Amino acid sequence: MRVIICGAGQVGYSIASYLSREDNDVTVIDTNARLISQINDELDVNGILGHASNPEVLSNAGASEADMVIAVTHSDEVNMVACQVSHSLFGVPKKIARIREQDYLNPAWSNLFSRAHMPIDVIISPEQVIAEDIFQRLSVPGTTFVISLAKGKVHMVGVVCREDCPVVNTPISQIETLFPDLNFKIMAILRNNRPIIPGPHDQLYIGDEVYFIADTRHLSRVLSVFGHEEKEARRIVIAGGGSVGYGLAKLLIKQGRGTQIKMVEHNEDRAEFLSEQLEDVIVLRGNGLDKDILEEASIESVETLVAVTNDDESNILGSLLAKQYGCERVITLVNNNSYSPLIGPLGIDAMVSPRSTIVATIMQHVRRGRIRGLHNLRDGFAEVFEAEVSDTMSLVNKNVEDLMLPPDVILGGVIRDNEIMIPKEGDMVRAGDVLIILATQKQAKALEKIFSVQVDLF
Repeated sequence: MRVIICGAGQVGYSIASYLSREDNDVTVIDTNARLISQINDELDVNGILGHASNPEVLSNAGASEADMVIAVTHSDEVNMVACQVSHSLFGVPKKIARIREQDYLNPAWSNLFSRAHMPIDVIISPEQVIAEDIFQRLSVPGTTFVISLAKGKVHMVGVVCREDCPVVNTPISQIETLFPDLNFKIMAILRNNRPIIPGPHDQLYIGDEVYFIADTRHLSRVLSVFGHEEKEARRIVIAGGGSVGYGLAKLLIKQGRGTQIKMVEHNEDRAEFLSEQLEDVIVLRGNGLDKDILEEASIESVETLVAVTNDDESNILGSLLAKQYGCERVITLVNNNSYSPLIGPLGIDAMVSPRSTIVATIMQHVRRGRIRGLHNLRDGFAEVFEAEVSDTMSLVNKNVEDLMLPPDVILGGVIRDNEIMIPKEGDMVRAGDVLIILATQKQAKALEKIFSVQVDLF
């Protein structure tokens, strides 16, 4: 597949890195000579210096033969024009654009992005995606990672094994057989920031971050297996009233569960705007690092603080202060992934990485043949696929133990007749099944071969 990526920043670089490892023909455009030099030196891609919306630059990048354009520059307008030029002059089949300004996404102007006007196939609103990610984590408390699979029938969840975890030092095969009435399977472990794709004899240790899939109907009971019985927060403080905080507050209000929301915002004009727009939210003007403001927010009785300002250090320090003053749980937005190793030791319950979240969202729209869904685990150490089985594939009518899956690939679940099944020895794969599979990035290509498809668009 031939892909043009407009923008060589963190998101553009990450997408280019991912796609180039999959043997795609990737070209990256940016106006920053240093970024282009870096991407040419470090990745197997073609970096071009220039404006991504310039027809001549797009032509030199091979737009006439491109299958997809992914526009993730820092300018919404450049992203939109790049997609328009790619469509109008070069007929690029698929265009994806990152658009931050919420006014462009106002439903009143939805016709702007129709095929007749500005034909962008997929619009990614970073702030909206991040707000939805945090909202999902709040809905499954006690987790470090949550994704919904198979149209909501299955969840993949990450949790930390604390000292009170009842299944530490127990072989994984034994954990799963101890609870035969629960549909779940352990898929991956992060131990000291080192990923492990576990075998049946591996054990869980205190401090491990374990990832498992579970039937949504059994999710709360499975969480209790790992010692997590936290209740959904009803008292929440949002530190930061920008687009992410504003979007999260609206999602919580729309949920309609009577959640008490307080928001801390230092900018006077923004605080006034939030007060006018969010009638059910108590807006406090001030700094989330200010002890007086935290006391005014009654932080000692708050169940969850969500720190989503534009400053990583403020988010981290504000989260630590909130915990010190009695807040039960904190979710912290951190742009700089260099801070990731510090999050657990500092006692921060969950970190949200905008880059990882946006990259994972964009990659869901780069489908491989009959693979219907793709989700990155934290920092991309592994991927979860939802793959539909066709009757021409080599694995049809084979027992699961005979599938000859490569190392570091796990078949976690099978969706058949709208029900989730955790496969066991003797179970057969049938045409029409949707398989939930976890694979490390290194094995993604091998997984394609198993499904006998080539990378394509949906």
